[in-house]
Amino acid sequence: MDAFPAFFPLAGRKVVIAGSGEPAEAKHRLLASSPAILVRVEGPEALLPGAYSGAMLAFIADEDEGFCQAAAAAARVARALVNVADRPQLCDFTTPAVIDRGEVVAAIGTGGASPMLATMLRNDIEQRVPEGAGRVAALFRKFQDDIRARFPELHARRAFLREALSGAAAEAAQSGDMTKAQQLFRDAIARGPKAIGKVQYVAGRGPADLLTIRASRALAAADVLVIDAGADPQVLAMARRDAERLAPGDAGPEHLAELVASGRRVVRVLAAQIPAGEVQALAAAGVPVEVLATASSG
Repeated sequence: MDAFPAFFPLAGRKVVIAGSGEPAEAKHRLLASSPAILVRVEGPEALLPGAYSGAMLAFIADEDEGFCQAAAAAARVARALVNVADRPQLCDFTTPAVIDRGEVVAAIGTGGASPMLATMLRNDIEQRVPEGAGRVAALFRKFQDDIRARFPELHARRAFLREALSGAAAEAAQSGDMTKAQQLFRDAIARGPKAIGKVQYVAGRGPADLLTIRASRALAAADVLVIDAGADPQVLAMARRDAERLAPGDAGPEHLAELVASGRRVVRVLAAQIPAGEVQALAAAGVPVEVLATASSG
C-alpha cells in the first residue's frame, strides 16, 4: 500500500479552493454538495497564508505553475493539507475518483499517477453500489447507540448487523421509505439476531484470485480465523483485520463448538486437505458446517 486512504469529516469544516479556470471549477463541483464551508480565492489573495486560516483542506487548481507553488506554500504555512491539481509532487494528498452515495463514499486512488485509470475503475464499481446505500448507512448511524446498548458484546453486534443489512429495514431504506425503515429497525433491535454461528472451510493455499465469491465473503465476515501453517498471506489479507486468529492446535472441535454456540462465525483457512475427523466431530455436535472450497495437499 503506497498511500493510506482516509476520510475527512467535512461538516462545518473550512475548505479553500484556490485558483481560477476549469481546474478550480472542477474541484468546486466535487465539493459543492458536501457540508463543508467552501471558500474560493483567486489572484494575489491566494498567495497569502491568511486566506487559508482555519482551513482543514486546500485545493489549488490553476494553469500557472508559479501560482500553484506559491499558493501551496501559503496554505502550508496556515497548516492546511494541500492538494494541487495535476501536480502530485506538490500534494500532501491526492484526490481520488469518488463514488458518492451520501453516507456511503467509495474512492479509487492511484497516488496521482493515473487519474484516468482511477476514473475507469470507479465507473466499473459504481454500477455495483446501489443508489440507496447511503440511506441504509444513515439508518444504521441513527440507531448506533441503541445497537451498542442492546448488543454490548462485539460478536453479537456483528451478528445482528449482518442480518440487518439484508433485512426488511434495509430494503425499506433502499427504496426511500425511511419512516418504515426506522420502525422495522427498532423492531429488529428488540428481537435480536436470528442468525447462529457456523464453521466454514476455505482453501488457504492460494492464489487468492482463485477463491470463490462465497469464500471471499466468508473471510470478510469471519469473527474467528483458524489458520493452517502455510496459508497464503494474500488469502489472509482478504479477512477482516480485527478477526481473532487461532492456530489449529488451539481450536479443537469442542472449542469450535463453543465459539459457534456463542454466535461467532469461524473460518478454517486450510493449507491441506479438510480434516475429516474434525468435520465429523462438529457434525456430531450439531455445529453448522459449510465447505466453500477444498484445499489441495500438494
